[in-house]
Order: sequence, then C-alpha cells, then structure tokens
Amino acid sequence: MDIQKILDEVKFDQNGLVVAVAQDCSTNEVLMVAYMNREALETTLKEKRACYYSRSRQCLWRKGDTSGHVQNLKGLYYDCDGDAILMKVEQIGNACHTGAYSCFFNKVYEDSVTDQAILQRLYSQIIERRDNPKEGSYTNYLFDKGLDKILKKVGEETSEVIIGAKNKNKDELVYEMCDLVYHAMVLMVSEGVSMDDLKTELTKRHK
Repeated sequence: MDIQKILDEVKFDQNGLVVAVAQDCSTNEVLMVAYMNREALETTLKEKRACYYSRSRQCLWRKGDTSGHVQNLKGLYYDCDGDAILMKVEQIGNACHTGAYSCFFNKVYEDSVTDQAILQRLYSQIIERRDNPKEGSYTNYLFDKGLDKILKKVGEETSEVIIGAKNKNKDELVYEMCDLVYHAMVLMVSEGVSMDDLKTELTKRHK
C-alpha cells in the first residue's frame, strides 16, 4: 500500500478536509460520518485504526481514545471523484456518542429490504441489545442467563422446526424457522461469530 500515493489522490476541500464514512465490516451498517485531514488519513492507514479530525476542537481524535470504543480498520476506499472516504471497520463497543451502536437511528422512511439485509439488521440489533441492555428485553434475558440457556433454546427451536416440517404445515414451519434463526444469531453474538465468518465458510463451500 502506497500511503503517499493515496494521500495525493484524495481531494481534500478548501479547509483541508474530506468526509469519511465508517461502515461495520460484518453487517455493512453505516455507523457514523466524520471528517479527516491529511494527517488523520495518514494516521488511520498507518495504525489501521480510525482517526478523525475534529472541526470544533481543531485537532486529531482517535476514535475510542476516551471511550474505548475503537474502530479497527478492515478496509478503506475512496470514491470516483476522490472526495469521500469509506471505511469498513470492526467496531468495538458503540459508534455513537449517545450510546447507540450507530449514529443513524432516526428512522424517516424504510422500504422493504432484501432477505440478506434483514439478517444483517437482525444481527446488528442483537449486538445493540447486548451492548445497551433494556429492561424486559428477551434478548437481554438470554444473554444474562448465559450460554447454556442459549444452547437450550437453539435445541428447542430445532425440534420445533422438525415438528413443523413433519406436520407438513408451511406456516408453522416458517414461524419456527424464524425462531431458530433468531436464537442461532443470539448464539453467534454470544460466541463472537460474525456474519463475515459465515460468509467466508459458505464461500469456501461454493468453490
């Protein structure tokens, strides 16, 4: 990687800044938007950790220096005009200063989404609930009870799927399969298995 070449090709604005978008490398969820100057971009590329430029404080800030919610760099791209940066990051903790996982939690409009996006969103929501517990949340109940409880539920839902299939009842089967997928994802989050881990393994099987 030629860092100097990248720095020369990125088009910083009149204030010496370029917009930088951080995206979760596992779920593709957009986490936040900030700015970088030349030094911040160079630091990010060298340290493989997101570093931004604070326009209000007029200084560099490494994401997570005070909160511990760092962003480990997994990929960095710039657009066709060279005036915007996209980073794929491993987010440790939450990206938003409000405590939310992503800064983009204010929903205005949402059309139907693809099945892949639904699964990614479910995975992200389970992470969000784990990191920001909510009273009465069934997901938090599972995390609080621990691995044995989660495994028990996965086993129970697997049995329900089998029963639904044997009953030749499509509606029942769909319902139980959704329960199984949810509990399997809770297990994934509990044990640190990412969507990318599944993607990598599935890709191997299709070669």
